[in-house]
Amino acid sequence: MDLNEQINQLESDLQEICGLLEKAERKRVQELLKQEQSKVESEIGAKRLLKEQKEKREADPSSATKAAYTVKITNYGWDQSDKYVKIYVTLKDVHKIPAENVEVTFTDRGFSLLVKEFGGKNHEMTLRSLMSAIDAKDSCKKIKTDMVLVMCKKTAAKRWECLTQAEKQAKDKDKPKMEDNADPSDGLMSMLKKVYSEGDDEMKRTINKAWSESQEKRATGGGLGDMMDL
Repeated sequence: MDLNEQINQLESDLQEICGLLEKAERKRVQELLKQEQSKVESEIGAKRLLKEQKEKREADPSSATKAAYTVKITNYGWDQSDKYVKIYVTLKDVHKIPAENVEVTFTDRGFSLLVKEFGGKNHEMTLRSLMSAIDAKDSCKKIKTDMVLVMCKKTAAKRWECLTQAEKQAKDKDKPKMEDNADPSDGLMSMLKKVYSEGDDEMKRTINKAWSESQEKRATGGGLGDMMDL
């Protein structure tokens, strides 16, 4: 199966997953489908990049003789404004190579960055399933001293809690779970107990002191009985 057929198959899979996601009502099922959606989107992006590279090699056979292998870019930073999400990729002396060696392909939910023939290697970074949709047409890249700046244009002027949906899902898993009818103070107590039980002596003394002072101010009695039982 060639790359075009693989991409077509993955796009059909993605379409079916999206259809199931629209019909899914249970939260766990939705989360599983979103994870699979993110995985398929990443595969499509990688296949498209391979296809572009293959087409360029076929158009310029001499490029096939250039010994360059591809490494993944995993170290980057990001921030945001009302209009853009900005990804900072630090590569020393990247501003000294030809501008056409730095390519960025945008989709409505991600991008692929390829820095070609830099330091004897190709450098690649692919981010799929960004936190929210972006405007691929108005997104762009900028090459600065020792850095590539990828600017993703937001479709809505709202703050992103995380860069990708995968990061958001990982963050949500770490949050303490509460039942719908649970007392919010129970969640706080559970969190304090967890910190207390896992903390060192200094952390326990700090929590004990803060708890004691809080109880005295509220003059409601109680104390540290529950936590001291841990």
